[in-house]
Amino acid sequence: MSQEKEFPRIGKPAVRALEGAGYTILEQLNGVSEAELSTLHGMGPKAIGLIQEALHEKGMSLKNKK
Repeated sequence: MSQEKEFPRIGKPAVRALEGAGYTILEQLNGVSEAELSTLHGMGPKAIGLIQEALHEKGMSLKNKK
């Protein structure tokens, strides 16, 4: 595995929500839908936006709502 705990600077509740759902590195979120992330307790719009930005910097993205 590459770097563990590689999420952007999001709040601890959002990190716990991701880890609870089985996500441990940023790359695992590539292609995950915003809707799916928003259902996780502790995951808000700000955290989702920061995740989108971090993914974009690596040439990846969340799945669009289309």
